Amino acid sequence: MRLKMVDLHRQYLGIKAEIDEAIQSVLTAADFIMGSAVKEFEDDLAGYLGTKHAVGCASGTDALQVGMMALGIGRGDEVITSPFTFVATAETVALLGATPVYVDIDAKTYNLDIRQIAARITSSTKAIIPVHLYGQPADLAPLLALAGERGLKVIEDAAQAIGARYHGRSVGTFGDIGCFSFFPSKNLGAYGDGGAMMTNDAALAERCRMVTVHGSKKRYQHEILGVNSRLDTLQAAVLRVKLRHLEAWTEARVRIAHRYDDALRGLELVTPYCAPDVRHVYNQYSIRTPRRDALAEFLKSKGVGHAIHYPLPLNLQPAFRHYVPEGTNFPVAEAVSGEIISLPIYPEMPGVEIDLVTAAMREFFR
Repeated sequence: MRLKMVDLHRQYLGIKAEIDEAIQSVLTAADFIMGSAVKEFEDDLAGYLGTKHAVGCASGTDALQVGMMALGIGRGDEVITSPFTFVATAETVALLGATPVYVDIDAKTYNLDIRQIAARITSSTKAIIPVHLYGQPADLAPLLALAGERGLKVIEDAAQAIGARYHGRSVGTFGDIGCFSFFPSKNLGAYGDGGAMMTNDAALAERCRMVTVHGSKKRYQHEILGVNSRLDTLQAAVLRVKLRHLEAWTEARVRIAHRYDDALRGLELVTPYCAPDVRHVYNQYSIRTPRRDALAEFLKSKGVGHAIHYPLPLNLQPAFRHYVPEGTNFPVAEAVSGEIISLPIYPEMPGVEIDLVTAAMREFFR
């Protein structure tokens, strides 16, 4: 038997009647593009997160790009972000002609080391993109204070962190724009791609919406340059159903993570850190060990699913090397990328499978 990282079929079976009804309603109405479910989901999502505006789009990657386009970020600008994240965070910056500027990560949270940001700000800096990696909120208070002092925009990359909270408030609602992904394996996942942007600024929300539909408010009248990045009605219908279950699923993830913490205590590894006054939502349960590669081979031999998020920081990726000055390195990100490995975690994961994972881990480290 192979233990999966995520079992989406098992999740579907638990909500099958609701999902089937939601999909059938869209098929019956033939309401596929910008249908009523899109606005309904946006309203539900804004209510859940506690923000004024939600704008759906085609993916989490597009949420970042559309958000930056709406903020006017482009050629000649610099955007500070993490080198230890999924490629989309910096890729979207570069695609707009701006320059990603990296700051090393904190060794505990794997998020931006806020203490290092000020030294990287220049006259060309336009924005900061903190990443709430693996579902752990970035330390937003000092980051927002610094951004306010320097007149910088803040775009939260909350792709892995829906439902996470910083000092009691949902991440993705602190910056100028918060960006979410609904990739199927996310805590709130669609049955395909999808994303959303959150903001409390009505004018900015309208501009984001315009960008997603070719820069128009009225059909065939294009006021600004835009793209085609709409959230499909079918995906919105699925997400609206799943959003109703998200809190219960998040609580289950936290329980599983704590069970892992207890079972792995005392082994030659570092379990995920959870900062004070935050809610970590464990999109990934990622541990560190200098024996990572050997552990990965062992888990494979035991049929235990695992993944490496991420094996190479962006500053060492061929596509991004020319953005990094010669001789610059990011020692924490580079060290973590050589030791990080993620174990299976999803809300429906049965106790017997959790036990099998932890037994394999204990066997390897004995």
